[in-house]
Amino acid sequence: MSGKPLPFDPYGLLTALERRRVTYILIGGFARVIQGTEELTHGLDLVPSLRAENLRRLGLALDDLEARLPGGKQPVLDRDLAKQAVLELGTDAGELKIVPEPVGTRSGYDDLRRAATREPIGKGLRPSVASIGDLARMLAALGREQDLPPLQQLRTLAELEHSLIREIGR
Repeated sequence: MSGKPLPFDPYGLLTALERRRVTYILIGGFARVIQGTEELTHGLDLVPSLRAENLRRLGLALDDLEARLPGGKQPVLDRDLAKQAVLELGTDAGELKIVPEPVGTRSGYDDLRRAATREPIGKGLRPSVASIGDLARMLAALGREQDLPPLQQLRTLAELEHSLIREIGR
């Protein structure tokens, strides 16, 4: 989205998704922050389950959020998800990116689901968040220099996580 940044209310975005019982996994900057990186983000990125009923519920949540494409038009999920790798939307609660198959994954939601965890973030919300390892894999696959600091943080967090698991196993 271009121009003035939209206000960012992650709780508002996630509440709308939860209210409609949308099945998704958070990825991107907000997911990395939840997992422990130090960075700023201005929106949510998510990978939805592509099952027809879930896409119907996602469409209802987008209507609730008054989601719009960059040109101001209302999205049509089936058409718009088929046309682009990342569906960028503006909402009253901030930027929302829908990524059916993120770079670095084999099949999007089904690939990420195996290691995702539900993380309590307050206000009764426990979104499903991609694992530290999966977040690092997706970020590395993008190959962007700007992503090197959060990628290094994710790798450090992964090492700490593995050390803790080994320590507990002793």
